[in-house]
Amino acid sequence: MPELTSPFEIHLTVDNAVSNAVSLLAEATGLSKQHIKQVMQKGAVWLEEKKTGKPRRLRRASKALAVGDELHLYYDAQVLASVPIPPQLIADQGEYSIWYKSYGLLSQGSKWGDHCTVQRWVEQNLTPQRPAFVVHRLDRAATGLMIIAHQKRIATELATLFAQRKMEKRYQVIVHGRFSESTWPQKIDTDIEGCHARSYARLLKYDAGKNHSLLDVRIDTGRKHQIRKHLLSIGFPVVGDRLYGEEEQPEAGGGNLQLTASSLLFVCPVTQQEKYFQLPEALLLKL
Repeated sequence: MPELTSPFEIHLTVDNAVSNAVSLLAEATGLSKQHIKQVMQKGAVWLEEKKTGKPRRLRRASKALAVGDELHLYYDAQVLASVPIPPQLIADQGEYSIWYKSYGLLSQGSKWGDHCTVQRWVEQNLTPQRPAFVVHRLDRAATGLMIIAHQKRIATELATLFAQRKMEKRYQVIVHGRFSESTWPQKIDTDIEGCHARSYARLLKYDAGKNHSLLDVRIDTGRKHQIRKHLLSIGFPVVGDRLYGEEEQPEAGGGNLQLTASSLLFVCPVTQQEKYFQLPEALLLKL
């Protein structure tokens, strides 16, 4: 029996067609059947069917198993005990919806679970209930607008807009230091991990007391941590950035990363009309 205080994995091959996932996993782990069902609902149990060879999350306790199927349990008590922070609905467009992702909420899950993700929360709570497909991601530490598609075709078309740079994404960011004032945004055109990356930053407001600048940032590419890396490269680390920034005082931005996706502009793949979504004033960053 595995030690439940430390993360562990269980991998089982079904050798009896009358077996069910809950009983097999309960016997292998010593966990109650009710607890196994809860773990399944949180996305930590996977079924790899012999006929397809493709693993997918198993949530339905009554799912029939076939001989040769593989069950995988990825158990991390800390992950499973996490409570999701509800996202806020900004606009429901039917085939897709726009959400505000808060600090700590995940864009996508891992093999250890997905109950603390925007995708799963929307799938379970949006009315009327619909499938949810992630179109793009935001860092766990970042906040702001996310698009969730409710049809695979729409997810593909929206993702294509991102890939073809036909989705204008703007961010508000608070950085250390006094950013230069200019009518025109400053272009940052520095490669990231060998890949081309381009960002544009413009000063919105400066707080002399804190020596912080509030910036409007637009990106043409979507490299990992692009904004944080680009601003650091020109001497303006993002406030609250524990990965790339400087050591923070407790009062600096409450310790959270001061970076939010503030607006999205694109041509809707459903109506072919231009759509613009912006965070409400109350959710924008404040100096």
